[in-house]
Parts: sequence; structure tokens; C-alpha cells
Amino acid sequence: MRFILISWLALVADQVSKYIIYTNMMPGESIPVFPPVFYITYVLNPGAAFGMLAHRTNFFILVSFLVIIGVMAGYRYLPRERTWIHNALGLVVGGALGNLVDRIRLGRVVDFLDFRVWPVFNLADTAIVIGALLLIIDVWRSDKEGKKRMDTGAEE
Repeated sequence: MRFILISWLALVADQVSKYIIYTNMMPGESIPVFPPVFYITYVLNPGAAFGMLAHRTNFFILVSFLVIIGVMAGYRYLPRERTWIHNALGLVVGGALGNLVDRIRLGRVVDFLDFRVWPVFNLADTAIVIGALLLIIDVWRSDKEGKKRMDTGAEE
């Protein structure tokens, strides 16, 4: 249930924020929020991160569907007590859905968070990155716990 809630919240937050940008700004327009550090800059990104593989919309739609279906198929096999991985996958799926909606609707992704030292991104990208970091932390923690159990068992 937490997985669905987190996915839904990530998707809604992403789509509402993009709707606000899409309806109130012109592409290329930039609004200083905390100059010179943070701006809201409306960019239509035809590619992936950093604009890589620009105009490969069908490829990204297919990859997004495969990731979402893969997570949904494997999710039911995850232990309930592994809350970090449930939260992480919820963020990844919600973010993937957010960018998928843009690709299907516009053929591009609406980006707007601009820190000037990094390419412009959006809340879906943020959810995906945080989810991936939580996955790494979960794997690291479970690996550490597994080694601890092995060490304790060897001492007995």
C-alpha cells in the first residue's frame, strides 16, 4: 500500500508542478528565485538526462513501460519489512510515470528546476534519483546486516 501511495504522490506532485510551469511560462523563460543559485526555467527536454539521446521518444516510452512493469511484477516478492526498498521503488515508479506522461502527451519532458551548475530537471527526475539512492542504501544495509549475521554465526 505504501508503494502505491508514494508512487501516486510522486506522480501527482510532478504533474501538478509541470502543469503550473506549462500554463504560466513560455519555453526558455527563466524566473530568478534565489539568484544566482536557483531559477525556475521552463525547458522542453526531448531526451533523457542532460538531453542525451534527444528525440528518441518511442525508445524512452518503451523503456519506461518496461521499468514500470518490471518493478510491478517483482514488487510482490519483496519482504514487507524492507520498507526502504518499498519507498525507493515507489519513488522510481512515480517518477518514471511522471516523465512517461509528458513523453506521451508532449513528445518531450517539461523540466524547470535550474541550479545553473546542473542541467535543468523536474520533480520526476528528483523522485527517480532519490529512489535510486534509497535502493543503494537498502542494498548496502542488507549486505552489512548479512555479513554481521554471518560473522555472529561463525563465532558460535
